[in-house]
Amino acid sequence: MTRRTQNRRARAETQPVATTGPLHVGGALKPLSTAEADRIVGHAFDILANVGMAGLPDAATERASSDGAAKRSDGRLCFPKDMILRALDRAPSQVNLPGFLPARDLRVGGGTVHVGTGGAAVQVLDAASGIYRDSHLADLYDLMRVLEASPNIHYGLRPVVARDLTDPFELDVNSAFACMKATSKPIGISFCEADHIAPIVEMFDMALGAPGAFRERPFCMAVIVHVVPPLTFAAEGIQMLEQAVQAGMIPQICSAGQAGATSPVTLAGALAQGMAECLAGLAVVDGLQRGAPCIYALMPFISDLRTGAMSGGGGEAAIANAAAAQLLAHVGLPSTVSAGMTDSKLVDAQAGYEKGYTVALAGHAGADMINLSVGMLGSIMVASPEAMVIDDDMCGAILRSIKGIEVSDATLDLAAVERVVTQDGHYLGEAETLNRMKTDYYYPTLADRQSVDDWIDAGRPSVWDRALHRVAEILASPPATHLSSEAEAHIRDRFPIRLER
Repeated sequence: MTRRTQNRRARAETQPVATTGPLHVGGALKPLSTAEADRIVGHAFDILANVGMAGLPDAATERASSDGAAKRSDGRLCFPKDMILRALDRAPSQVNLPGFLPARDLRVGGGTVHVGTGGAAVQVLDAASGIYRDSHLADLYDLMRVLEASPNIHYGLRPVVARDLTDPFELDVNSAFACMKATSKPIGISFCEADHIAPIVEMFDMALGAPGAFRERPFCMAVIVHVVPPLTFAAEGIQMLEQAVQAGMIPQICSAGQAGATSPVTLAGALAQGMAECLAGLAVVDGLQRGAPCIYALMPFISDLRTGAMSGGGGEAAIANAAAAQLLAHVGLPSTVSAGMTDSKLVDAQAGYEKGYTVALAGHAGADMINLSVGMLGSIMVASPEAMVIDDDMCGAILRSIKGIEVSDATLDLAAVERVVTQDGHYLGEAETLNRMKTDYYYPTLADRQSVDDWIDAGRPSVWDRALHRVAEILASPPATHLSSEAEAHIRDRFPIRLER
């Protein structure tokens, strides 16, 4: 690791993190030693400098070439280490990610952990029948309403595809509208075509009440797959990236190779290739706009090598994504990883343990954003609002564990010990106990803490029973009101909005 990158990493680690909510700063878990992280990042630099990338469109190639990239005889574009280091120096280590309302703003970077949705599931689990069915626009809206009411989920990337919409533009604009209307938290969507970005930004301006307002408050990320592993740019993704940066959207760009299939079978090799693909994306963003805000998603997916199918819930996925968070922090870039991608098709014990340890490891490793972490089943092919509220409960406990243990004069109070043992003999009446029970302890909404007898007397309810009740309660309550009725009316007049009023 060069001194320049070491200094950048030190700045990222010491810069204060601003956020409107409670801080949950991870990073204590380090799956890799500093030497190992240096070696993996160094290998990524070597990959870019020697093997390079294919498929970069002509305009982006010209910009990269003017910054120092060079073509091999076979046409692959190589990025020298100094070029990447210059781009790293200019890239922000923290990104302000606004919500629709200022109270929902996030600061991404520096290891403050944020939990969110993600993916593009094509089915939902119908809670009443237990049947998997195609996901519709109304399901997307309902899922985002549940997200709005979930205190431990901080942002929402479109979790399902509205399969009842077949026109690509209608799909994109309605997905954006449904997410925006349902929640005032930061959202993110992907696009079928780059040309859809400008009109959707126009819709966001209308929602905020003025032309250019979205550029001042870009509450929706552009979720862009900029590479097709191994080491090939996605031409359409680069076009979307260009349009998004031009429109003032904050991009979240993604490398998601599958170990043993589209990236090396070794976890170290898969991480190095994924890091190279993220740094190649950094070079493209830097060529578009020096120092443009961007969030980097390094998602080393795992294949079950017996079948070739993706496996999101395994121990390999947990440790690889924790290491991915560490590596992006190592070079001082805002990070996104994946976790919570259980392979179970049901909300069962397998879903619980796979979600639990994958999200916990990512959070303790300091992932700034954890995508795909809530509400998903069946290797991210199925979504469930009931699973989401259960996962919200789980994430509250995980975030509490990340908060850690305060060691101070206030928490190690010798006078209090003397007073209790010589007087009441217990701490229940202490003022500190009352104060700390509100700040130091997390109380779950759905998890059961009754005695066995009380649970039996209550009818033996399961966590699924309580989740059904919670989702019904959320969807029966009045929807969010951050989008004014006047703005919604103007949007419906201007765009083919299919979501029922």
